[in-house]
Amino acid sequence: MKFFTPALYGGKIKRFSQEVNLMKFKQFYLGCLAHASYYIGSEGEAAIIDPQRDVNQYIAEAAANNQQIKYVIETHSHADFISGHLELAERTGAQIIFGEKANTSFPTLKVKDGQELPLGKLNLRFLETPGHTPDGITILAEDTENEGEPLKMFTGDTLFVGDVGRPDLVGSRGYTAEQMGSLLYDSLQKKILPLPDDTIIYPAHGAGSLCGKSISKDLWSTLGEQRVVNYALKPMSKEEFIEIVAADQPEVPAYFPKSALKNLSGSASLEDLPKPEKLSSEEARNFEGVVVDVRESGDFGAGHVPDSLNIGLEGQFASWAGTVITIGTPIALVAENEEQVEQAFVRLARVGIETVKGFILMPEYTGEKATIEQVSIWQVKESLNDEFQFIDVRRPAEHANGHAPQARNLPLDVLAKEAARLNPEKPTYVICQSGYRSTLGTSILKNAGFKKLYNVTGGTKAWIDAGLETEVSATACASSK
Repeated sequence: MKFFTPALYGGKIKRFSQEVNLMKFKQFYLGCLAHASYYIGSEGEAAIIDPQRDVNQYIAEAAANNQQIKYVIETHSHADFISGHLELAERTGAQIIFGEKANTSFPTLKVKDGQELPLGKLNLRFLETPGHTPDGITILAEDTENEGEPLKMFTGDTLFVGDVGRPDLVGSRGYTAEQMGSLLYDSLQKKILPLPDDTIIYPAHGAGSLCGKSISKDLWSTLGEQRVVNYALKPMSKEEFIEIVAADQPEVPAYFPKSALKNLSGSASLEDLPKPEKLSSEEARNFEGVVVDVRESGDFGAGHVPDSLNIGLEGQFASWAGTVITIGTPIALVAENEEQVEQAFVRLARVGIETVKGFILMPEYTGEKATIEQVSIWQVKESLNDEFQFIDVRRPAEHANGHAPQARNLPLDVLAKEAARLNPEKPTYVICQSGYRSTLGTSILKNAGFKKLYNVTGGTKAWIDAGLETEVSATACASSK
């Protein structure tokens, strides 16, 4: 098998590039992690902001622009992915930059509030903006030769388009959401909001990231627009702000604290990670660890290695793997082809899962197979009665804003712990928004001993689009007032 081919795995990778006079700028967007990183350069120098773990794309961009990467800048110690700052610095000679409060274990330039650094004809000014994390910084890039050019502001997880960074992710470090919310309020009010309306905002995440609860799909905005549309920037007291930004946040995935610590200590190059070995059917069936099937839900339902989990590559594969699999657990992959194996290997490494020990291609598997029936919304509507369990594995806010009647909310991130509240002998339907999360939910329940499981294809979206009856929870009604 061909390991390792550097590739931009993760699907839906978008690049937004811009050239203003001699300034080079590109946004790299990794859809599966809803993560944005940035290249900015002037004359012969460049900086990379919040890089993903696989760094070849930034090196290629610098070569194409005939520029040397001078700085690798982290806006904070990221929790939702493993950064490639150490490898990028080692391969290019660049200097790694963090905020002054970052407790790094490698050579780091720690910038203070208001400190400035030159980058060709650009000036980089650093603002200390704690709140999402204690070490958060925001970067202002000013073109010194074009006075009327708007500032580019790289906000990390302090300010998103439509949202702000959640303040509850650093509880493991001894901070409360109230403490961090207070810091975040001050960062926004004193450092960011006084800037001009035409300041362009480039955040570290888009919609789907667990670092905020209502991030827009838009990948950039202006500060003036955000003053109008962003709920967290509306005039309010600090107490009101803390209450609103801390409310209704999803559960923190178990891998987040571990990723944050690893980003402060530094991670190995992807090239240096042990590569998985091909398994026989018997070895896959008796694997000591977690077997992860990365195929689509229909293929998984039609036949899979017993006791495996289905986390499809077509969705937020790495985030869900990090949520339901404990870091350090041995993993075997089941895929349709070797390209899928390599994709899964890279994407798991992006969230700190480095224990993929083996793989098997399903067309070559000859052992016992298990199945999970796939059913349409119409079959569910006709079949439901008091003898059935109907489980909605979406997040509480999603469920509250509209769900099928009788659908009980057990979010996917807590389903394994809460499965004991259900009757494994009863027929059980599992639904999510589109059918992606529900197939993982059914595989979790099947491994917990549930006998009759049905994955609802098309999910709640199909249910609503068909005009079927829905219910809205009282909490959603109250929050909309």
